[in-house]
Amino acid sequence: MALTLSPGKVPLADLEKVYWNEMPAVVSADFHAAIQKSARLIGEIAAGTTPVYGVNTGFGKLASVRIDAADTSTLQRNLILSHCCGVGAPLPEAIVRLIMTLKLISLGRGASGVRLELVKLIEAMLENGVIPVIPEKGSVGASGDLAPLAHMAAVMMGEGQAIYKGDRVTGRVALHRAGLSPVVLSAKEGLALINGTQASTALALAGLFRSHRALKASLVTGAMSVDAAMGSSAPFHPDIHTLRGHKGQIDVGAALRLLLERSEIRNSHLEGDERVQDPYCLRCQPQVVGACLDLLRQVAKTLETEANAVTDNPLVLNDDTVVSGGNFHAEPVAFAADQIALAVCEIGAIAQRRIALLVDPALSFGLPAFLAAHPGLNSGFMIAEVTSAALMSENKQMAHPASVDSTPTSANQEDHVSMACHGARRLLVMTENLFSIIGIEALCATQGIEFRSPLTTSSELEKVISAIRERVGPLQEDRFMALDLEVAADCVRSGGLVAPISDGILPDTLV
Repeated sequence: MALTLSPGKVPLADLEKVYWNEMPAVVSADFHAAIQKSARLIGEIAAGTTPVYGVNTGFGKLASVRIDAADTSTLQRNLILSHCCGVGAPLPEAIVRLIMTLKLISLGRGASGVRLELVKLIEAMLENGVIPVIPEKGSVGASGDLAPLAHMAAVMMGEGQAIYKGDRVTGRVALHRAGLSPVVLSAKEGLALINGTQASTALALAGLFRSHRALKASLVTGAMSVDAAMGSSAPFHPDIHTLRGHKGQIDVGAALRLLLERSEIRNSHLEGDERVQDPYCLRCQPQVVGACLDLLRQVAKTLETEANAVTDNPLVLNDDTVVSGGNFHAEPVAFAADQIALAVCEIGAIAQRRIALLVDPALSFGLPAFLAAHPGLNSGFMIAEVTSAALMSENKQMAHPASVDSTPTSANQEDHVSMACHGARRLLVMTENLFSIIGIEALCATQGIEFRSPLTTSSELEKVISAIRERVGPLQEDRFMALDLEVAADCVRSGGLVAPISDGILPDTLV
């Protein structure tokens, strides 16, 4: 069933369903009247003589050029075609669906001056699986995500290219096969479609959803690594974290404590353990991952607000005036993307150090070198750890903030830009790297815990180990490992790694 959107009040959880589950969406009928009212006002302005930017004028530096009423549709059509300048690989279909859904929310607020017909076409495209081909590169994140959104709008006009039932065809063919007709754009409609932050915001939301899934998985693998290394659960005592007061730290400490509860491995050395303190990668998980969780929660608020925002220009205000502004500038999204990148980097960095600890016999408290049953003859997880280090380093390099960059565009009319779009797009690569790092840790920690037999870990972690072993067997001797690593990464990516954990243990929501 399609999600019914109430623009301005769409919760983050609904957007997550759109991303992970490909749910179509429609604007609530309660908002149709406002959409139609603003469209009528724009129509009246287009027929009049008073200049209004983008309605009866040119665009950007050409805003002083007046456009005759007879040329209104041509103006909007030319705008879309001229802005289809994206390059690079197509954005994933899940991202494009999210872009279209966000555009529905923005137009549904009734401040953009588009006809209801335009909104209905986007809804029908989502319902019928007409997915525009949107090249990944070309937006600087101000004056809207012009190029990416133009490729979406082109398909609505019957131009450009789209994916329909697995085939890449022209926009006109895709619409025809789905039983839909191209739209002829009216005054301001082309501008309303491409002026906005929906591509940047969709990419940032995807980064948020993926990084949160990875964070939860890292709590599971982090707890497993504590047991594999025969580490202490004392650093997860609730009073420690209450004394500091950060909610993320408190929540992560509680999760780790519950994940390790009643572990035989832990109980076996509660007395007589000569180690005073574990390395930071085990002991400081609440402080590090908790800070990342707090950061993601802050980002979630920003992106939920932006997802519900009207970000095109000019806007039809409540008093029926049409005013130009700058809501298309994606600075909030750029900052949010940079914050997500920092969190992704740190979740991976501390997880990688746990992997390094487990494979190092000098640190792993009795585990064999590289977790190999017969070290020397077998290399075990030696190079899997190296791979995790490579991925961690790549994420560090990609974490440089995009929001601090700017370059003037459009003949200096658009002289400060956010760079939000590629700042958010890198999160897809960074989270893929993170999925692999955590997947490698899952395999290493599982192997380490099995070396502690006959002692067993907690019941919660035993369920996870069983799920892992259904897909990847123990490493008894060296084998082709790339497939194992991909399966493990997919367990993280799909949510399968955390699925066995009982409700209420992991921090499942961001807001």
